Amino acid sequence: MIDPKILDELSGKVAQTLPKGLQAMQNDLQHNLRSGLESALARLNLVTREEFDVQTAVLARTREKLEALEKQVAELEKMLGNR
Repeated sequence: MIDPKILDELSGKVAQTLPKGLQAMQNDLQHNLRSGLESALARLNLVTREEFDVQTAVLARTREKLEALEKQVAELEKMLGNR
């Protein structure tokens, strides 16, 4: 899940950019922005960086195995073709 500190920082920055008249409602707005961001990000079905890195490593190993098998099949086909 997204780090709560990042959501707090983002909602705080958005609230700070508001005109002076609206900054009186800054805390309420910041809370509502944070809740909205959490809700929107939760629906995105995101993965953590760690999960992404693990899957990247798995994919790399799978590609290596596939290349080795393709090479082996090509060699076998070549041997069968020479008969």
